[in-house]
Amino acid sequence: MRTNVSAAASAPANSILIRGQEVPVKNANLEQSKLRFYPENPRVYSVLRGNGDTPTQDEIQRRLLEMEHVRELIQDIKINQGLIEPLIVRDGTLEVLEGNSRLAAYRFLAKSDPVKWGYVKCTVLPKDIDESLVFALLGQFHIKGKKDWAPYEQAGFLYRRYKQHDADIKALALEIGISSPKIKHLIDTYEFMLSHGETDVSRWSYYDEYLKSNKIKKAPKAFAGLDDVVVEKIRSQEIERAVDLRAQLPVICSAPGAALEKFVSGEWSFDKAFSHAHRCGGDSVPLRKLMAFRKWITRKQTKDDLLEFDGQMRSKLRFELGKIANRTSALTKRLSK
Repeated sequence: MRTNVSAAASAPANSILIRGQEVPVKNANLEQSKLRFYPENPRVYSVLRGNGDTPTQDEIQRRLLEMEHVRELIQDIKINQGLIEPLIVRDGTLEVLEGNSRLAAYRFLAKSDPVKWGYVKCTVLPKDIDESLVFALLGQFHIKGKKDWAPYEQAGFLYRRYKQHDADIKALALEIGISSPKIKHLIDTYEFMLSHGETDVSRWSYYDEYLKSNKIKKAPKAFAGLDDVVVEKIRSQEIERAVDLRAQLPVICSAPGAALEKFVSGEWSFDKAFSHAHRCGGDSVPLRKLMAFRKWITRKQTKDDLLEFDGQMRSKLRFELGKIANRTSALTKRLSK
């Protein structure tokens, strides 16, 4: 039977500020057995909503107890003889909007001593509180405040704020306290994983690195299949570590020659494509500088800019170009040997 907070003894009403709104709250000790996990909480959502199904309360309890930080919470709560911070609960449904890990820990302790751990300290929000305010409050706690959510959990939270609640990215940046580009990157990375059916949250760092690199970003425009190939290589563990993707894929993407084309076509493995790109100078600083200079010096705009000068400035430009021509000629002969 659903328990309403009005039946529990509570302290005089006070309020908390959420996005400029004073929301009335009550403080109460509630039966932990009557509380419910909140499936939309980003931590719960990230570990249990990968297949799109709503998890049962027992599934949430079981999965949370498998997490290292929950096992640590059990010991902390036991040593402290209770909670330092109360759970945040929605009246009526008694969903634990904030503190699901602590609830799981409390229930574990209650199995051995149901009397001692039967009631838990709670701050209770109105049952009709708007969902966008709930998410804003969670963001204040876990992105701007304690920052104990993993990047994937933060990204899932921001993605749903942006998609489901029509939150503007600039408004989110002010609300959460991180930059608009960072928020956009988190949302884009989360959406990329969703669009490719990636449910393994441990692979977040791979996709974070993949979408972060400017050199990699240019490649899918020329090789449309690159996204799918990279996802497959990550899943098969051919790309073993996120750091390998960060260090080696940009070299493959920027190197002259056929490394990227043969990698995308499946003709070459990731390691073979990188070895070829490395030999071709894909990660060579001198080569990149020479290529950049060549592109600049051969542009029509560069020629037009130089020919605009006359007099002493034209003489200086001619002198510098002569020195460059002499030096490049000598280096070309040395490299030919």
